[in-house]
Amino acid sequence: MKVTVSRKAHFNAAHKLFRPDWNDTKNKEVFGKCANENYHGHNYELIVSLTGEINQETGYVYDLGKLKNIIKVEVEDYLDHKNLNLDIDDFKSSNPSAENIAVLIYNRLIPHFDDNYKLKITLYETPRNFVEYSG
Repeated sequence: MKVTVSRKAHFNAAHKLFRPDWNDTKNKEVFGKCANENYHGHNYELIVSLTGEINQETGYVYDLGKLKNIIKVEVEDYLDHKNLNLDIDDFKSSNPSAENIAVLIYNRLIPHFDDNYKLKITLYETPRNFVEYSG
């Protein structure tokens, strides 16, 4: 029997969406206020979900205390209070859109889990705008 467990987390970060190969007019046309040259910030809400079998000895799908610590190191410590464009090497050559941030988080977390688990990342950029990624 497969069950999904989830852990919520959050981080605050600044970014701007733009392409250096486009002029300011095109960047503003495509990205709107997200292309603000002085950046802007979000209070990101994150849900990390793991689907797997219930361990008959523990009753757990996965120890949520361990999951909390992995998220803290791999996501919160790495992204919180950062300028994603300037401070995070992964975004030196790609836009730190919610979609790309979700993929980055997935890629940082997936090595911690064996193949028996299915990982899904749900990232809220605003209370109404969110993305999901599961590999």
